[in-house]
Amino acid sequence: MCTLPRPTRRATLALLLGATALPLAPQTARAKATPIALPAPGPRATCPVCGMFVARYPDWVATIQFADGEAVHFDGAKDFFKFLHDPGKYAQGRTREQITGMGVTEYYAVSLVDAREAVYAVGSDVLGPMGHEFVPLASDADATDFMADHKGQRLLRFDEITPDLPFKLDEGAFE
Repeated sequence: MCTLPRPTRRATLALLLGATALPLAPQTARAKATPIALPAPGPRATCPVCGMFVARYPDWVATIQFADGEAVHFDGAKDFFKFLHDPGKYAQGRTREQITGMGVTEYYAVSLVDAREAVYAVGSDVLGPMGHEFVPLASDADATDFMADHKGQRLLRFDEITPDLPFKLDEGAFE
């Protein structure tokens, strides 16, 4: 007996709508975020923001690598952004200019993608290790699916995440 893979919701919708739906596709849709190769956290690696052991949360790992090869790891994108907006507060002598790579774990594929290219959902029913979280998604299509499936309240691009927003997420505020 031959079994075919179960079609995804997106594939099923495309089949149902047929070719007539193609002109309706958004012209500004972005390709998937680029996979990025950064060092993985070791079993004793701790988040410089909250002190949690990062390797215990592989579905949420975010990483920043510096020009000297050092990498710091985070238990989620929220602490990643806290660090990114004020690196000297969490790692003495570190600046944004020293950063050579930034990756976040994408929700659906559970793989590291370039943090600057991901789309971030907030206010959903998906919580990270520290509660409300920026949920990284690899594409606009993934973001649309996620928002529908998980009741997200807001989507943000990398540059739209202000220094105060990660702290607001700690309080359950999404604006």
